[in-house]
Order: sequence, then structure tokens, then C-alpha cells
Amino acid sequence: MRSALCGGHGVATRMARAVVAPQAPARLTSSRQIWNMAKGFGLGFASTKPLHNRPPLKQGKVSPKSPVPAHIRRPPYADKGNFPPWADRSQVHNEEGKRKMRASGRLAAQVLEYAGSLVRPGITTDEIDKAVHAMIIENGAYPSPLNYGKFPKSVCTSVNECVCHGIPDDRALEEGDILNIDVTVYLDGYHGDTSRMFYVGEVDPAAKKLCEVTQEALLEAIKKCAPGVPYNAIGKTIQTIADKHKYGVIRDYVGHGVGAAFHSHPTIFHYKNTQPGVMQLGETFTIEPMIVQGGIKCDTWRDNWTVVTKDRGLCAQFEHTILITETGADILTRVDA
Repeated sequence: MRSALCGGHGVATRMARAVVAPQAPARLTSSRQIWNMAKGFGLGFASTKPLHNRPPLKQGKVSPKSPVPAHIRRPPYADKGNFPPWADRSQVHNEEGKRKMRASGRLAAQVLEYAGSLVRPGITTDEIDKAVHAMIIENGAYPSPLNYGKFPKSVCTSVNECVCHGIPDDRALEEGDILNIDVTVYLDGYHGDTSRMFYVGEVDPAAKKLCEVTQEALLEAIKKCAPGVPYNAIGKTIQTIADKHKYGVIRDYVGHGVGAAFHSHPTIFHYKNTQPGVMQLGETFTIEPMIVQGGIKCDTWRDNWTVVTKDRGLCAQFEHTILITETGADILTRVDA
């Protein structure tokens, strides 16, 4: 499994691997019989008919990465561009750690809100990346994706059928696109990680519904979180909602512990699973479901980062970093957190 880098590790080392989950079956059809067989496994359905009217996503030109001033505190991987090992323990915080996690989460939320305000037809994702980079630096933080495993940009921008890890480039956003912007900041030694969907102008109702259902799935999953609750309650909640709308849940990318380390235990699966372990008081992790219109099989572009649905079905993702508290869970990546 891989976390969405803005969670994780991919081609051999691109994203930190957790446990291996069952592989999805071969391409499904859209018949009621096959749908009923797939239901309960988070597989969605594939179709021979186009799932939407957006043009195929194509790779654009990627500009050089933006510089980071010497005074900015960097995470361990920033200079060499390596993949840090996935920490095998949950990140449970004392009061100082919680304070720093709240600060990094709040900044990530503010940056994401600003990035979203820039979304419009005609702007490029490269322009959004440069604006995000500048805001993060101005606030004394480091853009966590930058040079993580040599990722070349400061934010992930995933358009339409892109599942995750889209690299900002010179492609102009078009009327009707849907866009996920995934922001992670490293502030005072702690990562805050969040993402959400944005509409580019007027968007097709089917695309809006996909985004709304994905956000609902995330928020309902967060409501289940509290000390002693099994981690697998998250996947059950998300998949139940996706099943209701005949959507698929991506299995290859996961949520993860986050804090002083970008990625750590626990691995958060977004589909029904039997993962052992329960949530601990004071720990922080992300929940970041990727839900698709059609089948859940993915392809990775030659850049070794950009992940797209094989059948070109649209994908939506929402993500928050949460802190497990005595009464449930606090969302740290909210502007008002």
C-alpha cells in the first residue's frame, strides 16, 4: 500500500509501503450482477462507456523547483531527496507536540484556502505551486513535498482522473475541471497535511456529486475516531458511503501517521479491512479517501509520480490531519483550528 504523498512511497521506493492488501479483480463490468458481487469490497465498477466529458489529462512542462532560503528549517530528506523510512510507531504527542501540530495544521489549512482562491479557468497549476511555495516560506515553514523522493514541486495538484501526486505544470485549468490541491507544511519540526477538491468554473453535476460524497465520507469517518476505536472503523465507514453511491474506493494509497515524521504508523485503509490496532490518545494521523466514478485500477505516468485511473473515471479526494482526544478527534487542518 502507498500513502498519498502528500502521503507515501511508490515505484519500489517512491512511497513508503505498508502491508500488502488483496489485489482488485480484473476489470469489472457495469452490470447489476457484477456490481452486487463487487459491493462490499470497495471496488466500484468499470464501464466501456465514457464516464465523463472531460478531455484526457496530458502531461505538461514542469518548471524548475522553487528555492528555499537557508534560514528555513528543513525536514531530514530535503537536501538529498531520499525516502525516509516509514516510522513503525504511532506519533503520540505531549502538550508541546500537540501545540506544534495545531500550528502546522492551521498553517496548512490557511495555505490550502489561499491556493483554492486562485483556482479559475486559465491559471496553470505551476502558478498555483509558486504562490503556495511563497506563502509557506513567508510563514517560516518548508513545503513538505518538495524533494521528498525528488518530488519536484511544493504542492500536489491532481486534475480530473488524476488520483494523487499530480505534479504542477504549465497546463492551464479548463472550465469544468475538478482539482485536488494537497498541501503539507513543515513548521517548527512538525508536518501538517491536508487536501480538498476545487471546482474550475461550472462543473458537471456528476463531478460535484462525487466530490460531495467523498467529503461526506471523510467527515463521517472522523466522527468515528476516539481512543480505543479500531483503525478499521475508518475504512468501513468510508466504503459504506461509497457503496451507497456505486463509487469505488482506491486501495493502493492510504492515510498515515503524521507529526515530526511525514509518514508513520498507523496505516489508514479507506476500505473495509481487518487491520489490527486501536487509536491512541494524543496520536495524530491523516484520513484521505480517494473515491472514483468507475474501477479502482490505476496507472502511474513515466514521471513516477502522477497516478491516474485506468478507465479515466474522475477521482475526488479530501484529507485532514486529526488528533485523537479524550472526547473523540480534533481536526487540526482547519483554518479555525
